[in-house]
Amino acid sequence: MKKVLLALTILLSAACNNNQDKQLQEALKFAGDNRPQLEAVLEHYRTVDNDPLKLDAAKYLIANMPAHYSYRDTAAINSFYSKALEILGTGPSGDWQRDTLREIGDKYYAGIMEDIIPDAWVITADYLIYNIDHAFNAWRTRPWSQHVKYEEFRERILPYKITERQSFDAWRDTLVLHYTDSLSKVPPTDLERNTIYGAIEIVRKELHNKELDMKFRILWEERNGIPMLSAATWVRMTYGDCRNFVDMGTSVFRSLGLPACVDFVPLWGRNNNGHSWFAFTSDQGRLERTINSMIEPAGQPFFPYDRFPKVFRATYAMNPRILDYNKTAKYRYKFDICQEDVTEQYNLTSDIDIELFDGIKLKDKYVYIGMFSATAEDKWKVLDFGTVKRGKAHFEKMGRNMLYIALRYDNAGLIPISKPFILHKSGKIEYIDLDDSSMRTVTLKRKYYESLNDVEMRRRILGARIQCANRADFSDARTLYTIQTTAIPDKIPLEPSGNYRYWRYLSADSTYGSVAEVEYFDRDGNILEGKPLACRAASADTIGLAQDGKWLTNFETGQPNDNWVGQDLGSARSVQAVRVIPRSDDNDIHPGHKYELRYMNSNGRWKSLGRKTAVDNVLEYDNVPVKCLLWLRNLTTGSEERAFIYNGPDDIVWW
Repeated sequence: MKKVLLALTILLSAACNNNQDKQLQEALKFAGDNRPQLEAVLEHYRTVDNDPLKLDAAKYLIANMPAHYSYRDTAAINSFYSKALEILGTGPSGDWQRDTLREIGDKYYAGIMEDIIPDAWVITADYLIYNIDHAFNAWRTRPWSQHVKYEEFRERILPYKITERQSFDAWRDTLVLHYTDSLSKVPPTDLERNTIYGAIEIVRKELHNKELDMKFRILWEERNGIPMLSAATWVRMTYGDCRNFVDMGTSVFRSLGLPACVDFVPLWGRNNNGHSWFAFTSDQGRLERTINSMIEPAGQPFFPYDRFPKVFRATYAMNPRILDYNKTAKYRYKFDICQEDVTEQYNLTSDIDIELFDGIKLKDKYVYIGMFSATAEDKWKVLDFGTVKRGKAHFEKMGRNMLYIALRYDNAGLIPISKPFILHKSGKIEYIDLDDSSMRTVTLKRKYYESLNDVEMRRRILGARIQCANRADFSDARTLYTIQTTAIPDKIPLEPSGNYRYWRYLSADSTYGSVAEVEYFDRDGNILEGKPLACRAASADTIGLAQDGKWLTNFETGQPNDNWVGQDLGSARSVQAVRVIPRSDDNDIHPGHKYELRYMNSNGRWKSLGRKTAVDNVLEYDNVPVKCLLWLRNLTTGSEERAFIYNGPDDIVWW
């Protein structure tokens, strides 16, 4: 693999700033022993099928082909796909299918994803001609594609692959056959059907409905195993991340002559995850995008409060800016050569000049801009590169309302070269200066910002009552506590007169009974165990979820009112306190978990303020600088953590 990447780097450096003909010659040279296959494609469109546009398209594909790659061991990956076809759609769930295939991949196909080979070394003339002819036929004959310009066709319909490592199979024919039932039932004279939006939405609905039939799931875990990248597995795919489903859907659209592309944000403005979606240009010339892969209607907008630091569009063509970077950078950070910066289409952006630390000596002319990410190796996720101009780090098209930092890179890692700074909505830059002239106490209830959904779910505990009884039907129930605020203590003290066998959490109306955990404690602080009980509306598999010790599993029913969940303690017992955990993202302070609070010092490095084991649902730290960037780590579990600025216990600004 290292030899392949070295050869590719040399070629791409040579290709920089060359026109297509020069780049084509470099690509043909790069193909080595496979050069005759590529030349046969060019000769075919000069003689057998003398079509100037097809010839230009062939040159375009070949000229940019060295940036694309596939699995080297095709026999091995096809063997894995065969096993996948036996497992997909079977067993108890998509999680089981994913886990089973991941085990198979780890045991029998370890390292296969890193064993790659450039397409230019292995692609055949027949395969390239098949794809070019199919793409042109769809473009020229489909009614919804008649106004699509050649330049758009070249990027959004023509390419023989949508994503790297995709199989060299007849994906266009396979996908057309599998996903055109709905389209074929709409009369050819239908106005909607003959527009790009209309056709895409008809096909998307069919895609989504067939996914539902297979009980598909979008899984956000860090590792889903070897992805499904053949046409045969695509039509049977029951799990994957958002990019997996978007790649598959975009392939379906392109096979029908619908010009779609894949856009993605590498990191949202306030969490550690990225996202991918498909986009297309409507008949009216508007960019339409869909927030949630194939689930939402085409053109469904993003939430207005979403923050886009950078948005890129996956392309087939190589990006000249990144090619030039690869040629001239002394230390190369890994950037995808085939992507285009389209942030301005999604967010207000600014070109910014950032002050550097005094005495900074750079070993390279390039600098980098990053955002905080608890999951990144250096805790900063690089978004883009820039250069130093007049002693300042210069970056372009940066999304506003974000916290960034300037970095240098020297192969050993990323090193901060500026203070962290906020690029405000107005375009103003605010540096976060450390002020340790005095210290204060900070009180923390969470390690991650609270989303609107979390707030709404948490409010479902309001009005809930804690009741006790000595009859199983609670006909003699006594209310001991009514929850009137979401700011409840970790253990709510109870003062019952006497002992009771049955205890329950009775939810308020219109809340569906939603609660994550309800635990009862004796006078010594021990959790009382008992048989789970619940209202009749509760299903058998949810009754015990409020007593399973897991804050990410929730008791809930399908009816809005008259819900409760409780315990039979086996005998009359005295309960001294109850713990109620609202439905949430499990980023509240968790009793028993170990935490570490860090702050950023004047050199841009994280320094520890100490480790503590939480005894309740609030953490207090003394001797914290009066102004600084903070980061609370959960050392026990979890990865959702964000940097923040503390202005008070109820005024925390998360970044």
